[in-house]
Amino acid sequence: SAIRAGDTVLAEGANAALLDVDFGTYPYVTSSATTAGGICTGLGIAPTKIDTAIGVVKAYTTRVGAGPFPTELEDSVGQEMRDVGHEYGTTTGRPRRCGWLDIPVVQYGHLINNYQSINITKLDVLSGLKEIKIGVAYTINGERLPYGFMPSTLDGLGKVEVEYESHDGWMCDISECTKFEDLPQNAQKYLNRIEELVGVEVSWVGVGPARHAMATKGFEAQY
Repeated sequence: SAIRAGDTVLAEGANAALLDVDFGTYPYVTSSATTAGGICTGLGIAPTKIDTAIGVVKAYTTRVGAGPFPTELEDSVGQEMRDVGHEYGTTTGRPRRCGWLDIPVVQYGHLINNYQSINITKLDVLSGLKEIKIGVAYTINGERLPYGFMPSTLDGLGKVEVEYESHDGWMCDISECTKFEDLPQNAQKYLNRIEELVGVEVSWVGVGPARHAMATKGFEAQY
């Protein structure tokens, strides 16, 4: 009835794209559709009624429990991300696995969901790092995989190697930034590079744990 009345309806996904029961890293998935298609199959809303899909993407990559994680950091940097980002299960306290931003995963999510824009969260977690890497592509046996290509088996994913780019960090507090232009130059470069690699504009940037700790890009926020 809300859609028929012309009201705006917001549906929020609870899990990441690679946990989707159909398109995720089976068997390390949840039991339902976590991608935009789940709006149709889970809520009974027709595909033609979906106007916009916004990708919510951490500034780094995390995973809970077992499963493939090509950019995982099992060192002090990964532990710093975990501690600064409070990457522990709310109920269980189980530590989340942390690693550099995995661009092929974001590209794959875009192919499935067709993002109109991206909301980058927790950029502030990276503020203490002098060097920040981005996993820009996968290779298998020396061959670079095309945009958004995700091996369909765990065996295939286990064979991928990651190509990285290195970026200078910004080493300062960004929690008071409210616009993209307020961010340090190196943070802006990091976000611009994500846009270039994924082919989708970044509209929102999480700069701190507070509810309104968001920097906008291309528009003014209204609360």
